[in-house]
Amino acid sequence: MEFFAEFAIFLAKTVTLVVAILVVLASFAALRSKGRRKTAGQLQVSKLNDFYKGLRERLEQTLLDKDQLKALRKVEAKTEKKQKKKPEVKSRVFVLDFDGDIKASATESLRHEITALLTLATPKDEVVLRLESGGGMVHSYGLASSQLARIRDAGVPLTVCIDKVAASGGYMMACIGEKIISAPFAILGSIGVVAQLPNVNRLLKKHDIDFEVLTAGEYKRTLTVFGENTEKGREKFQEDLDITHQLFKNFVSRYRPQLDIDKVATGEIWLGIAAMDKQLVDELKTSDEYLAERAKKSELYHLHYAERKSLQERIGMAASGSVDRVLLSWWSRLTQQRFW
Repeated sequence: MEFFAEFAIFLAKTVTLVVAILVVLASFAALRSKGRRKTAGQLQVSKLNDFYKGLRERLEQTLLDKDQLKALRKVEAKTEKKQKKKPEVKSRVFVLDFDGDIKASATESLRHEITALLTLATPKDEVVLRLESGGGMVHSYGLASSQLARIRDAGVPLTVCIDKVAASGGYMMACIGEKIISAPFAILGSIGVVAQLPNVNRLLKKHDIDFEVLTAGEYKRTLTVFGENTEKGREKFQEDLDITHQLFKNFVSRYRPQLDIDKVATGEIWLGIAAMDKQLVDELKTSDEYLAERAKKSELYHLHYAERKSLQERIGMAASGSVDRVLLSWWSRLTQQRFW
C-alpha cells in the first residue's frame, strides 16, 4: 500500500507538470496562430494493388529459393509484356474509410473524398466504403448519409463493407449501399431512437434550491435536467422521438425496400449471420476478402482526406495521448501486482 501511495503522488506530480507545460505551449501557439487563415487539408491517394503486390512479393522472397524466384519473375515479366501490347482496360474501385464516433466527425473528411472521386468516377467504376460505427447524433449521421447518397445519385455503384459494427446511425449509412457486405459476427441493426437525461430537481428541492425555466413557445423545452418535468413535456418528448423513428424507418425502406421494416426497426441488433436472414445485409465476407478479390480485375485506389492540424491541436492531441499512456501504464502495474 505504501508503494501505491508513493506511486500515486509521483503520478499526480508528473501529470500536473506535463499538463502545465503543454498549456503554456498551447497558449504560445494560439497567440502565434491568431489571425492566420486556416490551412486546407490534402487528399491522399494510394494504389492498393501495389500494397497487395508488395505483400505477395515479400512472402515469395521468404519462401522461394533463388531459382524458383527467378523462374517466377520471368513468367511475370512475360505476362506484363503481353499486357503492354494489348493493354486491358480495368475498372476502378475507389476505397473510402469511415470510423464513426458519436458526432460522426469523420464526415468532414468523407465529404471531400466523395467530392473528389465524383469528378472522375463513372457508372463503370465502384465505390467501396469500409464502415465502422455504432451510431450517434441524428443530424450528424443524417449528413453523413446524405454524402453517401450523392454517390448513388451519380449512378456510381456503392458497396458498403462492415467488419465490426454498423448500428443505428451506422446502419443509416450502410443501407444506402447497393450491396452490403458484412463479416459473420459484425453487429448490425439498432434501427431505433434513444434519448436520456438525468433530472436532479428533487435533489435541489431537498436543499432548498429553486431552479426556474422560462421559455417563449410552449414546447421550447420539454424535458430539463434541473427543472421539474411534467407529464405533458414527457408526452411531447416521446412524440418527437416517435416522429424521428418513423423518418428513420422511411429512410431505410427507401434504400432497402426488400426489408420487412416493422420487424427490423425495433431497436434490436443482430450479428451478421442473423442479419443476413433478415436481409439487412447481402453477403457474408470480410472487407479484406472482398477487396483482394476486386484487386485481381480492377485498379483499387484508397482515398483519404487528411486535415492539417494546427499547432495547438497537435499539442492537445499529444497531451491527451501522454495522459492516456501514463494512466494505462499505471493501470498495468496495478493489475500486474494484483494478479502475480
